[in-house]
Amino acid sequence: MEPKKNPKADVGRNSGLYFVIGLALVMLLVWRGLEWKKYDKTNDYDIALNVEDQLDEEVPMTEQIKTPPPPPPPAAPEVIEVVEDEEEVEETVIESTETSQEEEVMEVEEVEVEEVEEDISVPFAVIEDVPVFPGCEGASNKKACFQEMMQKHIRKNFRYPEIAQEMGIQGRVAVMFTIQKDGSIGNIRMRGPDKNLEAEAMRIIQKLPKMTPGKQRGRAVKVPFSIPINFKLQ
Repeated sequence: MEPKKNPKADVGRNSGLYFVIGLALVMLLVWRGLEWKKYDKTNDYDIALNVEDQLDEEVPMTEQIKTPPPPPPPAAPEVIEVVEDEEEVEETVIESTETSQEEEVMEVEEVEVEEVEEDISVPFAVIEDVPVFPGCEGASNKKACFQEMMQKHIRKNFRYPEIAQEMGIQGRVAVMFTIQKDGSIGNIRMRGPDKNLEAEAMRIIQKLPKMTPGKQRGRAVKVPFSIPINFKLQ
């Protein structure tokens, strides 16, 4: 039995080829659309500077200021007068200072030079003869006796400041003083946690008696000494 349709008249025979060609044309149009650029129109204007307008402005002229010439030098005198020196100048005679054997030589008395005492301070720990506290004159170990008498003096004269007690202030006051060459107490310094405690420590040290001064190589010297005073609430 023969087919009714002619195979050459089959429309769907080349449909795949037509699809590929159509797809290529569509892609070409899309690509051209993306690559399309539009430029603004430029006007042909003359942007050159108008030099002639600027040259029409008036340019101020600079004037040169002339300075006056310097004054001429004073004229020299026509005649130079020579003045004679009528005053006589006495000549000075320098006598010779050399002595001859016939002249007597005067003897010069010896000049006494006073020795200036140096103000030397020797620490308590290294001094040869420590200061002697009143009551330690007959002690074998005067250094230990000195420190013991210092502790007794502090305990005897100690008085806790009432203001410090009310405020609950306590602590240690470091006291430094110097036993002078005449045995008196001077150069008192202190450092503590409160001014009231420092004032009480000052009062205690000022009540120290006069001592026998310390000696170094047989000469009286200044002796610095330091001691702590503890203020503790019960």
